[in-house]
Amino acid sequence: MNNCKLIKYTILAISIMISACGTNNKKEVPPNIVIIFTDDQGYADVGTYGARGFKTPHLDAMATEGMKFTDFYVASSVCSPSRAALLTGCYPQRIGIPGVLFPERLNTEWNPKQRNTKTGIHPDETTIAEMLKDKGYATGCFGKWHLGHHKQFLPLQQGFDEYFGLPYSNDMRPGKKKNKRSYPDLPLMNGNDVHRYMEDDQSMLTTEYTERAIDFIKRNKDNPFFVYLPHTMPHIPLYVSEKFDGHSEKGIYGDVIEEIDWSVGQINKTLQELGLEENTLVIFTCDNGPWLIFGDHGGSAYPLREGKFTTFEGGQRVPCLMKWPKVIPEGYVCSEIASTLDMLPTIAKITGSNLPSRKIDGYDITDLMLGKQDAKSPRDAFFYYRGWNLEAVRSGKWKLHLPHQYNQVIVSDEGNVHGRKGIKAEIELSLFDLSTDVGEQHNVADSNPEIVESLLAKIEAMKKELGSSEEEGTGKRDCGWQVSQPPPSPLQRGTFGGPQIFINEYI
Repeated sequence: MNNCKLIKYTILAISIMISACGTNNKKEVPPNIVIIFTDDQGYADVGTYGARGFKTPHLDAMATEGMKFTDFYVASSVCSPSRAALLTGCYPQRIGIPGVLFPERLNTEWNPKQRNTKTGIHPDETTIAEMLKDKGYATGCFGKWHLGHHKQFLPLQQGFDEYFGLPYSNDMRPGKKKNKRSYPDLPLMNGNDVHRYMEDDQSMLTTEYTERAIDFIKRNKDNPFFVYLPHTMPHIPLYVSEKFDGHSEKGIYGDVIEEIDWSVGQINKTLQELGLEENTLVIFTCDNGPWLIFGDHGGSAYPLREGKFTTFEGGQRVPCLMKWPKVIPEGYVCSEIASTLDMLPTIAKITGSNLPSRKIDGYDITDLMLGKQDAKSPRDAFFYYRGWNLEAVRSGKWKLHLPHQYNQVIVSDEGNVHGRKGIKAEIELSLFDLSTDVGEQHNVADSNPEIVESLLAKIEAMKKELGSSEEEGTGKRDCGWQVSQPPPSPLQRGTFGGPQIFINEYI
């Protein structure tokens, strides 16, 4: 993009944002916000990021008409903590949700090891929905929640006016093996109530979520609104509607992605038809990298290393597209570090909302979104946690891994088309230059001792702030706790979420 065009966009964008925040004499016109969040979709599972075997024309159009981020991160490589970070702007360790939350299994008595079946997002944490609701926004969540399935943790209690979706992952459902300890029936929720229980067919979920989101937009077209559309797919088990079944060359995984792309197209088409497109920020990203061990039922992070469950780039670097006509410049590619952690403070800036009173870890990245010349990421360092284990840090082009174990996926599918093998592997203290080695293959720690020393200092400071598997952090806060069972003892709780809290409202 030439400088003249960039200056034109910047001036126009600033004027629109000033108008949206009501700092002139005109009537306030707050921008609408739409966040589309997929589950386990790999870095290379969008056409513009290198997808093969399926097409994503609507997502590719978002890149052409808006901005593509190449170095965009989620705060975890698994579901619950990643979603907690997106909605609160906090590292999940700060708010006591470092790992995946589960429903209780049937035919087992509760014990402290099952503490993550009783926890959820703390009511004192501020979500994007709560922040925008205070500004008069209508707020709706349509899709997978996974921040606690007990009533006090569900979306209607976290700032959303409407909710329709699954309270946790779609594989957390009754087992089929005899005498196997099983999850309860998988509920599809409407508000705080069960709409229906899911059987073995989830083929209409993507369509239902999309239709609910569109209906919400139409009903709130005259008011500012926030739509959070966290799709269940492409998390396994994979399901696709008849209209996309057999649609792609890649099989059911490609079909699922093409239906998600259709959903994105339906949302953008609705905004355009209602005359809302130029006053709506649409963000598309996903919760973590691909579940590689499922072979052709999983995605691809190429050229990144590994995928879900790891702190390599394939686990936490994800596709991100943003579109806001006449505000975000067309066809712009941003290679600065950005994160879902930055969504809450950035949305606060463009809507004139108040930031939470509690400390957050995100930064305002509006300068990056506007494509300002020489704009740099406000983030000095990005930290990669796996549970309570702080395993890596990135600062600028440098990424340092502490020694840690991980599950290495062997890519060969020979003899097992739906799955791959995983083996225990270990990485030594390793420094990578991501500007030339995005696949994290060439350890240059020995030749850059001063960089290693600097990054180790950042890690030690972060451990003191948010803790690690070895020590408590001074900046950790409580997660929510469901009151039908006592919280774990201090010794037990130290490995999961720090001190817990009783929530008085329980059914």
